[in-house]
Amino acid sequence: MPVSALLALSLTGCAIGAGTAAEPQKAADGRVTLRYQGSANAVTLPELAEDLGYFKHVRLKWVGNTINGPQDIQSAATGQTDFGGAFSGAVVKLIRAGAPVKAVVNYYGEDAKTFNGFYVKAGSPIRTPRDLIGKKIAVNTLGAHSEAVIDTYLTRNGLTKAEIDKVQLVVLPPNDTEQAIRRGQVDVGSLGGVLQDRAVAAGGLRSLFNDYQLFGSFNGGQYVLRNDFAAKNPEAAQDFVTGVAKAVEWERTTPRAQVIQRFTKIINERKRNESTASLKYWKSVGIPSQGGAVSDADYTRWTDWLDSSGIVPKGELDPKSLYTNEFNGLAKAGGQS
Repeated sequence: MPVSALLALSLTGCAIGAGTAAEPQKAADGRVTLRYQGSANAVTLPELAEDLGYFKHVRLKWVGNTINGPQDIQSAATGQTDFGGAFSGAVVKLIRAGAPVKAVVNYYGEDAKTFNGFYVKAGSPIRTPRDLIGKKIAVNTLGAHSEAVIDTYLTRNGLTKAEIDKVQLVVLPPNDTEQAIRRGQVDVGSLGGVLQDRAVAAGGLRSLFNDYQLFGSFNGGQYVLRNDFAAKNPEAAQDFVTGVAKAVEWERTTPRAQVIQRFTKIINERKRNESTASLKYWKSVGIPSQGGAVSDADYTRWTDWLDSSGIVPKGELDPKSLYTNEFNGLAKAGGQS
C-alpha cells in the first residue's frame, strides 16, 4: 500500500471521540494522581522524576504500556490517561482534529549519540534514496516521526510525490523490526534507542541514513496535558512539567553509568516482569533544549511534511497555539531546539 493510502488510514484513526475526561484523583495528602502509559523495559522521564523525588504535588499511576505516540496522546485527550507523549507532527494532527490539549514539555529528541536510524541488511543492494521506490520500510506507527523523516529524506533527494507514494510503509512493533529486516520481511527498518544499538552490536546490518544527518540536534516530541486539567490543577501541572524538566537535566548532567544504574533500580523495583539487558546501550537524553522547553521550531521543522500530508496547508501552521512553557520552571524564554 502506498504511503498516501497508509497516511489516510492513520489520519482517520486520529479523530477525537466524544466523551468527558475523568477528573484526576486527589489523595488525602493533597497530591494529584496522574494516570499514564509507560514503555516496557525502559524508564520514562516522569518515572525518573518521581524516583528522584522531583514531584511534590503529583504521583504517578501506571495503567499499562503504550503501543505508539499517537495512541498515547489520544488516550490523554479522551481522558483515559492524564498525560501522553508523541512526535511533534502527531501533536499537531491531534490538536487540528479538535483535541483540547497543549504540548507542555519535550520528552525525546535526537543528537549525535541518540537518533533514529534506517537500516538494511549488510548485503542489501539499497544504497540511495531512489533505490527505495517499491520497497518496504518498517515503522512503528503511521503519520508520525519515522514517516515524516522518510518523506523529508526522499523529498530532499529529488523524488517526486508519485515516486514517494510507491515506497511502502509497514507497521511493526519496534521490538520486532530488527528480525523483520534480517528475515527479509521488510527491506528497511526504523530503529532507535537501545533497540538500534543492540541490533548494530549484533552485526549484519548497514545504516542507510538517520534523522540526525538530516536535521542535526532537534526536539522530537512533547508530552501533552488536557486544557481542563491544567486550568483546574495549575499547581499539579507546574509540578509535573517542572519535574520532567529536572529529569531531562539530570540525565544530561549525570554520568552515563549512574543513569543506567538508576534505570536498572527503577525497573527492578517496579516488578513488571521486564528485562534490563538493553539498558547498557543507553547513551543520552537526546533533548537539546534547556529543561525540554518547547519552541516554534519544534513544529515549523515539519511544515513541508505537514503540508504534503494534508495535515496543515502551507501558511496555516500556528505553532504558538500548540504549546505552552508556562508550567516549565526550567524553560528559558522561547526555549531552544
